[in-house]
Amino acid sequence: MALNVGQPVPWFYGPTEGNPKFCFDSVAGRYVVLTLLGSAGRNDSRLLLQSLARHRQYFDDAQALFFGVTIDPQDDTLGRVRDQVPGIRFLRDFDQTISRLYGALPAASAAEFTRPSDGEMIAIARAVPPAEANVAAALLKYQPFSLILDERLRVLAVCRVDEPEVHFDRIVAFLNRQPVVPAPVRASVQAPVLIVPRVFEPDFCRSLIDLYNAHGGEDSGFMREENGRTVGVIDYAHKRRSDLSIEDETIRRQCMVRIHDRLVPEIFKAYQFRATRMERYIVACYEAANGGHFRAHRDNTTRGTAHRRFAVSLSLNADEYSGGDLRFPEFGNHLYRAPTGGAVVFSCSLLHEATPVTQGTRFVFLPFLYDDAAADLRERYAHFLSGTMRLPDGSRLPSP
Repeated sequence: MALNVGQPVPWFYGPTEGNPKFCFDSVAGRYVVLTLLGSAGRNDSRLLLQSLARHRQYFDDAQALFFGVTIDPQDDTLGRVRDQVPGIRFLRDFDQTISRLYGALPAASAAEFTRPSDGEMIAIARAVPPAEANVAAALLKYQPFSLILDERLRVLAVCRVDEPEVHFDRIVAFLNRQPVVPAPVRASVQAPVLIVPRVFEPDFCRSLIDLYNAHGGEDSGFMREENGRTVGVIDYAHKRRSDLSIEDETIRRQCMVRIHDRLVPEIFKAYQFRATRMERYIVACYEAANGGHFRAHRDNTTRGTAHRRFAVSLSLNADEYSGGDLRFPEFGNHLYRAPTGGAVVFSCSLLHEATPVTQGTRFVFLPFLYDDAAADLRERYAHFLSGTMRLPDGSRLPSP
């Protein structure tokens, strides 16, 4: 399984020194370093563990913790690996399940493991010592590496063991550049929304903004029921925004893959909803110069939009404008904004608004997500779409 930055890692049970069935997903909420060692008896692993020892104080279970994975039973019998709680633990992967799951060893088949988005614990490793010859053969093929995971057990970085003597110098330096895990605070009432960082990379966000600036956008309307039909309406008092529809299939696929790999699993984990379809690929632009905003509305109140399940507001330049936040009036006056490259995800049935941009220009990527059942609904209701857009002066023109 090739794991890339932004993807959730697969979950598993595995034996540690103090727990024969340690539940790996229970460690979410802090930074996690998972190092596939293979064997602590290897020279590169000894150097790597010496590098870890120099940074022992960093791994405290509050900000960060370390897991090493060994397939070598002699690491246990010779005492080469010992848990140091808090912060440092070793997984006895003697049946090689975890190592194959994460790609340090080749899997028996492509279908051997299910994806983490399937919502179930997908591997159970057991401390079953294999034959000594099998271990030696596996270690010849073993590819050691470390994964740095965020608080949601998503990949922040993949670190190959090319210079084991400074491996953890580099890992700790990387972690020191990340935000500090905040201390516990009492929550206030908030909307049932999901904020997911690091869906699009900053460079990819900038490329979408450049695409908009190169081609410009068109007035963006909203959908309303009129005389039994779903009609597009442009009304600057209610909404002022310009949209660029992305037509390039390569760019559309780049957007889709990132949403599929990095966002869809988080939506399933939070809401038990498996998104399989995405509606529209647009870069939306709210400008302070013309009072860009979108007053309170819901996204699925017409027959032409009833199939929409979740809205995604993915920030492309979160630090370059004032105003322009999301607000959910039914749940108070809190304002929501994802960091650049991050997404706010919420049910299309929630009342929400985009507050006016007061300075600068806000760029966002705004798809809707739905599933196969909703796709059937969309098809049944397609004939209610009028295919026209009503302008502020009452005139009509065909919808784009």
